[in-house]
Amino acid sequence: MEAVQKMQMRPYQQEAFDSIFTQWEREDNRKTLLVLPTGCGKTIVFAKVAEHCVAQGKRVLVLAHRGELLDQAADKIAKACGLGCATEKAEQSCIGSWFRITVGSVQTLMREKRLAQFSPDYFDTIIIDEAHHCLSDSYQRVLEHFGNADVLGVTATPDRGDMRNLGQYFDSLAYEYTLPRAIREGYLSPIRALTLPLQLDLSGVSVQAGDFRAADIDTALDPYLYQIADEMREHCADRKTVVFLPLVKTSQKFRDILNEKGFRAAEVNGDSADRAQILNDFDKGMYNVLCNSMLLTEGWDCPSVDCVIVLRPTKVRSLYSQMVGRGTRLHPGKKDLLLLDFLWHTERHELCRPACLIAENPEVAKKMTENIAEAGCPVDLEEAEVRASEDVVAQREEALANKLAEMRTRKRKLVDPLQFEMSIQAEDLSGYVPAFGWEMAPPSAKQLERLEKLGIFPDEIDNAGKASLLLDRLSKRRDDGLTTPKQIRFLESKGFRHVGSWTFAAAKKLIDRIAGNGWRIPPGVNPATYTGE
Repeated sequence: MEAVQKMQMRPYQQEAFDSIFTQWEREDNRKTLLVLPTGCGKTIVFAKVAEHCVAQGKRVLVLAHRGELLDQAADKIAKACGLGCATEKAEQSCIGSWFRITVGSVQTLMREKRLAQFSPDYFDTIIIDEAHHCLSDSYQRVLEHFGNADVLGVTATPDRGDMRNLGQYFDSLAYEYTLPRAIREGYLSPIRALTLPLQLDLSGVSVQAGDFRAADIDTALDPYLYQIADEMREHCADRKTVVFLPLVKTSQKFRDILNEKGFRAAEVNGDSADRAQILNDFDKGMYNVLCNSMLLTEGWDCPSVDCVIVLRPTKVRSLYSQMVGRGTRLHPGKKDLLLLDFLWHTERHELCRPACLIAENPEVAKKMTENIAEAGCPVDLEEAEVRASEDVVAQREEALANKLAEMRTRKRKLVDPLQFEMSIQAEDLSGYVPAFGWEMAPPSAKQLERLEKLGIFPDEIDNAGKASLLLDRLSKRRDDGLTTPKQIRFLESKGFRHVGSWTFAAAKKLIDRIAGNGWRIPPGVNPATYTGE
């Protein structure tokens, strides 16, 4: 039990744990989502969640699509909580077991005959590992059968686009710990991206099941393998590298090319009889490059990996994140993760690039990609995002200047939402995209009435999620003693700037002075430079 007690949750893991149970306590909010980057201990969090549920007398199912993930979950639950797990997979069954936690294979449980053995209320809590898979028919069949259970989905999906899809099933996002924050707080390795001037043409690659077709990518990639190996010799010969390729035959061919070039390269695939031995040897340093055809995207950890090369371009951000995540863990002596990128030529704009890992805004991601390509040397992703954000904000502010000027001159007592958001410099509001079902619904009459009462023109608010965010922000600003929308509307119509950053008291004092001067700007006050202090 001593080893169990030592496994304490990190601060963000505790925050996530608390948020999950807060969500479950809310009415009509029994399916919630946890987003943690690869390497941030999602299994620890859901192990502790399972432990807490068991302490309440509940029965828990941990659901996954691969045996390795089930084994990892059982192992982590044993180490973190001292609890054993039953298994529901192939010939193994949890029925009759005294263990309150079951790790279950979705491929097994989805079968009608297997599901029929369980009453619909058999499990009180279901935890879905790698939850970005849960929209598939197999998962939905299991989840519908146990329709009264509380559900926690855990994923490393890095952006709102993927979560918008998950919002078809989940009611809420309990907690999200972002990759930049994890790097800043020292829990993951810094990432440096290098775009190599090798143009690979994907314009003829077809799309299948929502992503680029592997066989077509393989055809497009094959002529460049020797050149890529030469680039690797120049940029990552002294690093421990994982390479993702589209097909097994290409993975094996590239391994042979790398060995010709002086690397110690190995290859693993689903049919490798000695897979465990190869992975173990790579971990120990007997190989310095590991080639694979999408085998190592989930459930495999080798923290010493400090270079990742994605030669299987994808439109799916969760998949891209999983590939890069093989190198984001910390390891003694490891300074950073080098992510080698190429000039993939495609007419489509959905291709995942290094910028997609941390930039939530498509404009910023596009600018980051351009800046990284122009740099010609490895670029820290966080620094690249800061620079790209500044570039985009400058462009956006210029484009919005005329629109805001027009808004300020409108004969209207209420504030346009955009003017309010820009005045208080709330990019999270101006860039908000609804993700979950309730957020996408139209705002309620109560929300619209409240917004209008607080001074916001409600006609341009077209979803309940945005209305809820605005109301929360207005409430917080009132508690913090900051300006109201009506104060912002009046003072900015007089030419004062960024009134949203002022205090309520400062704005009231100035408005009283203006009123006492016949509603004219008092002498000695310059609206363009006045700060409200």
